[in-house]
Amino acid sequence: MKLISWNVNGIRAVMKKGFTDVLDELDADFVCIQETKAQPEQIELYTDNYPYLYTNSAKRKGYSGTMILCKKEPLSVKYGMDIHEFDDEGRVITLEYPEFYLVTVYVPTSGDGLMRLDYRLAWDEAFGNHLKSLDKPVMVCGDFNVANNEIDVPYPDMMQGTAGLSDEERERFKENLLSSLVDTYRVLHPETVQYSWWSYRGQARENNIGMRLDYWLVSNDLKDKIVDSKILDDIYGSDHCPIMLDIDLYESFFLT
Repeated sequence: MKLISWNVNGIRAVMKKGFTDVLDELDADFVCIQETKAQPEQIELYTDNYPYLYTNSAKRKGYSGTMILCKKEPLSVKYGMDIHEFDDEGRVITLEYPEFYLVTVYVPTSGDGLMRLDYRLAWDEAFGNHLKSLDKPVMVCGDFNVANNEIDVPYPDMMQGTAGLSDEERERFKENLLSSLVDTYRVLHPETVQYSWWSYRGQARENNIGMRLDYWLVSNDLKDKIVDSKILDDIYGSDHCPIMLDIDLYESFFLT
């Protein structure tokens, strides 16, 4: 079973850059999107491959937002975490299937000068609690806005303490998520230096000066079912590139 996660930095913008062609080429069973920056009525996406589309938009127009495209209808859909102060920005969608939950997330940044760090840390804890409340194995993907390892950034000493690279954010990521989930990319590529985000400034992508901010995490129960986990950095259209998870759940997904 193939799953794609992609922070598109605006669904309307990326649709003008061949987004549907990329979907057709990848032919994934799920496509999880972050930072749609659109209301549902502004998303005109027509594809026969994905009869089920779920969107969670921010109340603030042109900001944040998540979406999932899928080939099979879920048992249930949950938007947000049932916490008013964290659910206005459309950052979480949870789909339930017979054998697992699929969650996509767009974690808020701590901002310039870590001005939003307290909010971010509280949000991280709430999201960790949400995942722990789910009663089946979990696959969770998205832009987590944290570079967990030193090799996930080009200049770790110079960049330490900035947004996504503070000790507090990394510790909370490990405590709330990696205590019960595994980073699928690092399971298969423990020493590979590869990024999923690049600044639009200074030809950062051309010079490959970026950060790994996007992850596929899965429950420990699913670790042995991981087939592949890739960063698709040859696909353009956003300041992030898609990431892919191939996991051996095809039969439990399509035959139940």
